[in-house]
Amino acid sequence: MAENGEGLGTVPEHERILQEIESTDTACVGPTLRLPLECVCVVWHDFHVPPTCWSPEEGTAGSPQQLGDECTLRSVYDDQPNAHKKFMEKLDACIRNHDKEIEKMCNFHHQGFVDAITELLKVRTDAEKLKVQVTDTNRKFQDAGKEVIVQTEDIIRCRIQQRNITTVVEKLQLCLPVLEMYSKLKEQMSAKRYYSALKTMEQLENVYFPRVSQYRFCQLMIENLPKLREDIKEISMSDLKDFLESIRKHSDKIGETAMKQAQQQKTFSVALQKQNRVQFGKNIHFNDRIPEERNEVELKRAFEEEDENEEEVLTVQDLVDFSPVYRCLHIYSVLGDEETFENYYRKQRKKQARLVLQPQSNMHETVDGYRRYFTQIVGFFVVEDHILHVTQGLVTRAYTDELWNMALSKIIAVLRAHSSYCTDPDLVLELKNLIVLFADTLQGYGFPVNRLFDLLFEIRDQYNETLLKKWTGVFRDIFEEDNYSPIPIVNEEEYKVVISKFPFQDPDLEKQSFPKKFPMSQSVPHIYIQVKEFIYASLKFSESLHRSSTEIDDMLRKSTNLLLTRTLSSCLLNLIRKPHIGLTELVQIIINTTHLEQACRYLEDFITNITNISQETVHTTRLYGLSTFKGKVAQTACMSACQHLSTSLMQMLLDSELKQISMGAVQQFNLDVIQCELFASSEPVPGFQGDTLQLAFIDLRQLLDLFMVWDWSTYLADYGQPASKYLRVNPNTALTLLEKMKDTSKKNNIFAQFRKNDRDKQKLIETVVKQLRSLVNGMSQHT
Repeated sequence: MAENGEGLGTVPEHERILQEIESTDTACVGPTLRLPLECVCVVWHDFHVPPTCWSPEEGTAGSPQQLGDECTLRSVYDDQPNAHKKFMEKLDACIRNHDKEIEKMCNFHHQGFVDAITELLKVRTDAEKLKVQVTDTNRKFQDAGKEVIVQTEDIIRCRIQQRNITTVVEKLQLCLPVLEMYSKLKEQMSAKRYYSALKTMEQLENVYFPRVSQYRFCQLMIENLPKLREDIKEISMSDLKDFLESIRKHSDKIGETAMKQAQQQKTFSVALQKQNRVQFGKNIHFNDRIPEERNEVELKRAFEEEDENEEEVLTVQDLVDFSPVYRCLHIYSVLGDEETFENYYRKQRKKQARLVLQPQSNMHETVDGYRRYFTQIVGFFVVEDHILHVTQGLVTRAYTDELWNMALSKIIAVLRAHSSYCTDPDLVLELKNLIVLFADTLQGYGFPVNRLFDLLFEIRDQYNETLLKKWTGVFRDIFEEDNYSPIPIVNEEEYKVVISKFPFQDPDLEKQSFPKKFPMSQSVPHIYIQVKEFIYASLKFSESLHRSSTEIDDMLRKSTNLLLTRTLSSCLLNLIRKPHIGLTELVQIIINTTHLEQACRYLEDFITNITNISQETVHTTRLYGLSTFKGKVAQTACMSACQHLSTSLMQMLLDSELKQISMGAVQQFNLDVIQCELFASSEPVPGFQGDTLQLAFIDLRQLLDLFMVWDWSTYLADYGQPASKYLRVNPNTALTLLEKMKDTSKKNNIFAQFRKNDRDKQKLIETVVKQLRSLVNGMSQHT
């Protein structure tokens, strides 16, 4: 072995291969060595390893046949000579060594193996006896255990049943709460408690269904829940639609109640203000005091109405059931679709707002039309304000402000348009009161209403216009009924009656004995009373406008000035232009206007006592209107007098009863006209511009100048020309006067035919008469 080992020691690679064979798994020796088939078989045989890695029948990979085809030597078949032989010798030596070691091991354990066999032979008899005894014992145990087996099987069966029952009970206990909750859900749906039903669904889905999700009935319930949710959404939306329709129908009632409550809140304060005004009125001039009895009655009525209204105070919740909105909002919130609900609600309410803001075409005819319009709008926004405060997010302040601004613009446009048709001041006043109440009501709910009060100032101007028109008729009736004579009084009672109507103070008249006369006519106290009534009427509109006393005082004075300067002045001017008004009436009118002008300070005191604003205030407006009457009326009277005088003088010349007129008479007549012209040029009444008053005698002047200078050639040549010197001389007038002068020359001067100048003049007159007749005839034919 040593020699072989020394002989093979020259090939260390063979040693490595042998070590690899010894340490490698026996199933992989072939791949490791890649030896020829016979070498592998030798290795398997010598190392006592069965060829388990292949099957001769199957011929699979790793079989000797396949290995024989593929196996080639590595280092064994190197270029060294006799390498294979040397490896085989080395392999044989290694095998012999292993055989010797196996033999030694067997020799070492052989005696022990023999002893063990001997012992086994000794216990064979005992083992047989033991086997018989065990068999007999087993038989006895089998016989004895048959009854136990039967009982045990019964126990097992009972235990199984008990276990099944326990399992069923546990499962039923697990399912019963689900069934109970589902039954509760059905009851809630039947009772229309949809919000609670949704909460129950959430509990079923989150708590109960996961416990029994493996059962078929649970799956059916789960599949049914979405349908129930959709049913709830449809039902709640239907309820919401009914609610919206209900509040649309009852918005006027809601608004009426809200406006009534707002009126109640301010009744007491207004009543106190009236009471204070009554107390203050006791201290003013006896002719200008406010009707105390009327205000006391109104104050008492206000307190009585307040007591009656306090007994039953309804709120918007009393008139409207908001539960559909709450339910629908909660339902959609639970369903996670709150935004859809909010958008739908706001969209529908905006549509309703447009309908509410649309007025009736004849709204301006009666105050009830305006009242219905306002109550519907108030009802709409009261509901929105309630929704804003009791819900979270359904409507927001920004949304309501936007809606209100849109509505306010529409309201102002509607009121501005419809109020323009109102010609009755009482209707305008009622409209103003409705607007104020409307504004106060909505202001109480937090809506800005400044633009409404700005609109009231526009309507105030319209109200003043309607008042002025109404008082135009009042003044016209007063002037028609006046006799334009001083007021006669026969006793003290009649005297007191007059001074109670008009603040007249004249010590000289007081000293006179009865019967006596007031200098003014009956129209003066009537006009004074009506001016105060106008101030009362104007004051009614200024109340409740949230304006200061100074502003109210200024408004009253301005409107009163308009009444005096425009309405009363216009009525007076129309009066003095009437043909039946003569100089006597004109004189009385001037006297009347003088007394009305003097009464202006009493009217100022009257306004001061109403507004409690002193006349010494810097910005107080003065009543200046009456100061223009005596200028205007005097001018008109003077102009009318001059025109009347000129017309009378012209009619005197042309009078058909006046058959003849001499040149001397014409000269004297010319002197009279010159005196009239001198009067006109002396500015008897201030205010005339230039020679305006002298123009009243222009027709007479041009006619007399024509006859005085005997300038017929110029007249006839320039007739009809705009720049004619005798433009205002009518050919008919000149012809009539010339014929009267011609007849005078024929009858009064029998010797005129013997004087050449007289003959020439007579011929000239005849020639001019012919020409004038021809001119007149031409004018007649042209006409």
